[in-house]
Amino acid sequence: MTQRFADTQACDCRHSRRAFLSDMGMGFTGLALGAMLADDGILRSAEITASSLASSPLPSLPLGPRAKSVIWIFLSGGYSHVETFDPKPALNQYAGMTFDKTPFENPANSPLHKKRFRSVAAEEINVRDVYPTIYPMQVGWRKHGDSGIEITDWWPHLAKQVDELCFVRNMWTTDNDHAAENQIHTGRHRLDEQQPSVGAWAHYGLGTLNDNLPKFAVLGGPTRSDTRLSIDSLYLGPQHAGVPLALDPKNPLPFGQRHAGQSLEEQRLEYELIGKLNALTAVEYPQDQELLARIRAYELAFRMQAAVPEAIDFTQETETTTKLYGIDNETTKVAGQRLLAARRLVERGVRFVQVFPSPYGVWDSHQKLKDNHTRLCGTVDLPVAGLIQDLKQRGLLDETLVVFCTEFGRTPGLELRGGGKDGRDHHPNGFTIWMAGAGLKQGYVHGETDELGYHALGEGHYVTDLHATVLHLLGLDNRRLEIPGRKRLEIDHGQVIHDILA
Repeated sequence: MTQRFADTQACDCRHSRRAFLSDMGMGFTGLALGAMLADDGILRSAEITASSLASSPLPSLPLGPRAKSVIWIFLSGGYSHVETFDPKPALNQYAGMTFDKTPFENPANSPLHKKRFRSVAAEEINVRDVYPTIYPMQVGWRKHGDSGIEITDWWPHLAKQVDELCFVRNMWTTDNDHAAENQIHTGRHRLDEQQPSVGAWAHYGLGTLNDNLPKFAVLGGPTRSDTRLSIDSLYLGPQHAGVPLALDPKNPLPFGQRHAGQSLEEQRLEYELIGKLNALTAVEYPQDQELLARIRAYELAFRMQAAVPEAIDFTQETETTTKLYGIDNETTKVAGQRLLAARRLVERGVRFVQVFPSPYGVWDSHQKLKDNHTRLCGTVDLPVAGLIQDLKQRGLLDETLVVFCTEFGRTPGLELRGGGKDGRDHHPNGFTIWMAGAGLKQGYVHGETDELGYHALGEGHYVTDLHATVLHLLGLDNRRLEIPGRKRLEIDHGQVIHDILA
């Protein structure tokens, strides 16, 4: 009799514990409640528990956000900083000389080189970044705008927007190969444990502004399978990863297309049944991140079927606007379409839009730099300038942050590998990015490289300083973006670049 009572007690305990966990936020109903609380900004970081974290983490409340959304433009391959946004007359003055023949300190001997540079190849066999013969600039330059900022002649349209831009000329990173494409998005060298991308952290920390669109959308990328990390969320859970969108209004979401002959109502009922089955499983396995992500994916995919095609439908735009982005020209069409789509997405409440206006690695100019950069600048100059102008005239630049970056710069010295005679190699030691929009100084230059464009001077800014600044403008403190059991390193947090803040 006593044993039967004990068995009954144990059975009741098991069922009530499961029900309790479900009711307290680890089941499907709790997921929806947690998401709504997070989106409304009700959860506090100090109040986050393991159960609330499993449902909808919000590790930091907005700290007086200046920006609502981010358009992050990435040019794959590494554009030459000295032939774009950081012109160096000394390269022409001392062209053909070796570093040690100039009046400047030999940058290859600088302690900054060993402090920042981390080659995968053994140092004694690595020849990259230390080419000794100075290669002259391949393009002219001049000052533009009221701010008098120098930009090269390959950017005639963007130069007209220079008084809206904020340049950071002392960026640096550590990987001297194209894994740096992931590094500028994740903050980690490829030899280290990888971290979630900056877009995933923004997704993780912010509520949505539109329940029918993803918080983190990706246009034109990832550029190939081994750059998936640049939009990935890793241990944050798959629900925080970037959602690639195709710019085809008839099929922007191949994974969400209805089967031929299936009506919208039939699909809705199908998703509803799947949702109920997943909900039952979620009660049994409340910590299964893949399952939780799948539940949200089904719900979001159904809602996105109507919202996404409308968001990328350019027939709603005027001819003047499409020309502003260069969509009427084959040279600028691809970049123009992706950047116009980015504007339409942030206009509809998407928090983070990551845009790859060019294919993988095309800015990688080991040879024929002049031909390569002349052509490539022509593909993005007008569309990017058009984006800035369009955001401004619509009043969106006051609440949107635009980031324009690449994975590293290019060497001041002539690349000699393979009989090179007209190109530059990868250069992580110093390069330039720019930003524009919400919360930033306008027509401003922060930091510098040395006379030859080799090293970022002073402390410079490692790539996670850029992350910290972007997240700060969104109202998030990068140092509070941690989850239990995943200690981030000091380098992951970065430092906000306060000098560029308005």
